Amino acid sequence: MRIIFMGTPEFSVPCLEALINSEDEVVGVFTQPDKPKGRGYELTPPPVKVCALENDIPVFQPNSMRDGTALEIINSLNADLIIVVAFGKILPKEILESVKFGCINIHASLLPKLRGAAPIQWSIINGEKETGVTSMQMDVGLDTGDMLLKKSLKISDDMNAGMLHDKLSIIGAETLLETVIELKKGNLNPQKQNDALSNYAPMLSKELCPIDFSKPAEEVHNHIRGLCPWPVATTVISGKKFKIHSSQVLTEKFVGRFGEIVDNNNRLVCMCGDGKAIEILEIQAEGKRKTDTASFLRGHKIDKGIIIGE
Repeated sequence: MRIIFMGTPEFSVPCLEALINSEDEVVGVFTQPDKPKGRGYELTPPPVKVCALENDIPVFQPNSMRDGTALEIINSLNADLIIVVAFGKILPKEILESVKFGCINIHASLLPKLRGAAPIQWSIINGEKETGVTSMQMDVGLDTGDMLLKKSLKISDDMNAGMLHDKLSIIGAETLLETVIELKKGNLNPQKQNDALSNYAPMLSKELCPIDFSKPAEEVHNHIRGLCPWPVATTVISGKKFKIHSSQVLTEKFVGRFGEIVDNNNRLVCMCGDGKAIEILEIQAEGKRKTDTASFLRGHKIDKGIIIGE
């Protein structure tokens, strides 16, 4: 089978590698344009482009998928199937219908529960205990197409979004290969999504970063781990902003108002709105590297009893 692959970030790479190592042929890769990164704003290729070029696969980076240029390229490649994994662009109807088997998307959640750009992070922020990957026959809606195959994964209490991302990228590749195999056999049984069960997982922004310690400890903890490694939860301590990279909910009993530091003895314990406390495990001052809290406290004085928060 001749396959066109569309994807951009690191999450997409295991899926592309799996296709490259399969019996099918990847005839072209579409990805987002190179973007400036770092202090020098040097143009940097997306991870999918790097992988494709390393395997001598033609790469296409159109600014638009709607002006006819992309469709012309797709038609010239004479593909049977288009695979889309975190591409980052909406595909118009004419592209969705341009190849024999249409477009199959690998989505990082158990549809229809979380549709949208950031299902990995929001599954943790929302306190989900299970997530997974769904392969889906794409239509013109946002993650609304018929579901094909699913693979689930338990979310542990100490798992952050970065850890979950890495696990789901591998599961995504497995799901993709199985979907393509069953497609060729004619064994897929598409299932309609129940729109009433869907929730939206919007893109992350730095506006989400400030921690609200008036919320229950479990919600505060989920907020912190859901925003790690980006954009990272923040709080203000004595007028200065700090990034909080990890935490844990404590079973120990403390007394204090939300936001109050109730233990600063080689650790930072902060009260939350439900009368429970969290321990801040990793912290980062502005312009510094992140560090474990015990090391941080050897160079920073944070008084017991102060109120932190924004």
